[in-house]
Amino acid sequence: MACVERNNKILLDLVRQPGNNFCADCGVPDPDWASYTLGVFVCLNCSGIHRNLPAVSRMKSIRLDHWDDSLVEFMQERGNIAAKAIYEKCIPAFFYQPKQKDCMVLKDQWIRAKYERREFTGENEFFKQAYCSELFESTLWKKGKDNKQFLKRIFQLSRKDFTLRYFIKEDSKLPKVVISMKDLNAVFQPEKIGHTHGLQISYVHGERTRNLFVYHEKGQVIVSLFNAIRATRLAYLQRKHPTLGDKDLIPQLTTYCLKEGYMEKTGPTHREPFKKRWFTLCSMNRKLLYSKNPLDATELGAVFIGTESHSYSASESSGRSSRGGRWNCGIMLQTPDREYVFMCEQQQEQKEWLEAFRKIISQPMTPEDYANEANMREENDLSSSALLVGLHEFRILNYCIGT
Repeated sequence: MACVERNNKILLDLVRQPGNNFCADCGVPDPDWASYTLGVFVCLNCSGIHRNLPAVSRMKSIRLDHWDDSLVEFMQERGNIAAKAIYEKCIPAFFYQPKQKDCMVLKDQWIRAKYERREFTGENEFFKQAYCSELFESTLWKKGKDNKQFLKRIFQLSRKDFTLRYFIKEDSKLPKVVISMKDLNAVFQPEKIGHTHGLQISYVHGERTRNLFVYHEKGQVIVSLFNAIRATRLAYLQRKHPTLGDKDLIPQLTTYCLKEGYMEKTGPTHREPFKKRWFTLCSMNRKLLYSKNPLDATELGAVFIGTESHSYSASESSGRSSRGGRWNCGIMLQTPDREYVFMCEQQQEQKEWLEAFRKIISQPMTPEDYANEANMREENDLSSSALLVGLHEFRILNYCIGT
């Protein structure tokens, strides 16, 4: 009994030491589990993934399970820092290292890449060469643009011209779409897409954002494509910005939205009926995009969000349209050209949206932001002019009919 208590105390002391006090795989603090074959301390969630790798990792609770002296001695010899020196020795700069909040497929493939495939030990360059190959090809299930059906499509990632293409059929000579790395972004969206391996690929098409929703049955295939995209994006940015180092470029490889979800939206006069729309707020380009549904291929519209010194602000609003809506937690987004009124279903959502808007408004604008703002204003002016011309022609037609 004394031996058991002593070993438990040793383990609890070990897990408090720097390096061991965070999960070796996702970084969450205070791990309660350990792999006694790898010598690492991990959290409960990551321990579940380790259990699926019995050939390389065996798990025990550091608080609840019995530990033999030999296993405790091994944990003392190894630990997270020593293990990282082995299994994370040669991680490519582009390779995505997931955190606690990332989706399961990213964490699963990160752990498998480290311990099962030993991709980063420096033993061979096969996997790095695959991610950085001149042509990376995957066959994925892609959602149709105008329907919910997923169909197989062939995707080719080219490092030669920094593009991603997809083909309808294997024998297709010409691609359906050619996407430049300049405006491409890929993020995992399993809940939105309805598949644990769901990936959203977004890019600029004309003046609009185009979304592709894809998945693959095998986690390794879709995560490999994701990291190959990041590798190609990095190579593109290195050529575009030769004076910048990886430290400045890596944050640009994958852009996550600051906030996403449903709100109700009214029109420019605030007398129009409220309509439920799906909103996506991106801090990288300072745009609020809205569409009818989460899986729409293209947004219905976009709102640029500048800084407070340029007359942008976000505040609570209690005003309602005369026709009303179902939700009551209002937000007023003020821009130089218009006041936007949104309604959230709950106060917590209202609070989160306000915090997200204000975070962007507080950030200084870059020269690229000023250019984007000017382009959007020009596009809105053209749309307004076209609408006025159409209205004028409609009135003339009605007059002619009436006479």
